[in-house]
Amino acid sequence: MLAITMGDANGVGPEIILKAYNNKEIYGDFVVVGDYSVLFAADEKLGCGVPLKPISAVEEFNPGVLNVLDAGLLKRERLTPGKISKEVAAASRQYVVTATQMTRQGIFDALVTLPVNKEAIRMTDPGFTGHTELIAGLCGRNKYTMMLAGKNLTVTHVSTHVSMARAIENVKRRNVLDVIRLTHDALGHFIENPRIAVAGLNPHAGENGMFGTQETDEINPAVNDAVKLNIEAVGPLPPDTVFWRCLRGEFDAVVCMYHDQGHIPMKLLDFGNVVNVTLGLDIIRTSVGHGTAFDIAWKGEACSGSLAAAFNYVRKLKK
Repeated sequence: MLAITMGDANGVGPEIILKAYNNKEIYGDFVVVGDYSVLFAADEKLGCGVPLKPISAVEEFNPGVLNVLDAGLLKRERLTPGKISKEVAAASRQYVVTATQMTRQGIFDALVTLPVNKEAIRMTDPGFTGHTELIAGLCGRNKYTMMLAGKNLTVTHVSTHVSMARAIENVKRRNVLDVIRLTHDALGHFIENPRIAVAGLNPHAGENGMFGTQETDEINPAVNDAVKLNIEAVGPLPPDTVFWRCLRGEFDAVVCMYHDQGHIPMKLLDFGNVVNVTLGLDIIRTSVGHGTAFDIAWKGEACSGSLAAAFNYVRKLKK
């Protein structure tokens, strides 16, 4: 039994769920954690014809329909598709909290999340930086990382939603080693002896200290530590060629030093099918690799490919 959070009701989340259901991209035993009123309104507007059923507990699950664990937080007249709303954002955050807690309790076997809007959630939760950090906090974990997985490339990150100045400070031996280990353990579910490339922080991976010392002082020692743990890790490698080498088949994943170093090549290569996975939790959590897309919300233009990929990736991780 999987949980899918509805995401921000004013974004593309509701539409993507309806499309994925009709396309049979999400199937089997799963429940949407969100508001029935929102999905009903979206279904009516978009003409999807999806059979919806509100439930108050997983025990009420009905095969053959789209089951919605109804939070009862939003009324359809309060919706403003394509616009930021403090009320809607607070509801989207609560869907995540509820689904995470229920997954940790064993009610759900895994969690798939649809996009929320960070700016809107910060209106009621000023410290909010993203799904990853919120869920990790609910799980009581401080060693975790974001992995982006696509058809041709997989990346993980030493830091994500922080400033570049903070990201540079985070390039420490222990942090890099933690992410290498998390990457190795995750890929080990379906790849024997995964090969992990570790990107440098600076141009040309520092050029032996000419352009920075993080590679020699922090990254290289972390890679050596990983090798001593029988992890097949290589690096630090120049960031401008490491992704090309991974695409050629030399590596199974690239450990990146900061958010955009990993996100840019992933979204350039396969924007619509990228899966976001949080590693280091006590639950399995995947997510779509895109945002709320307010500009196309409720217009029938959103693509459900990333939800389908996130839904199916759960099964790889549960092997």
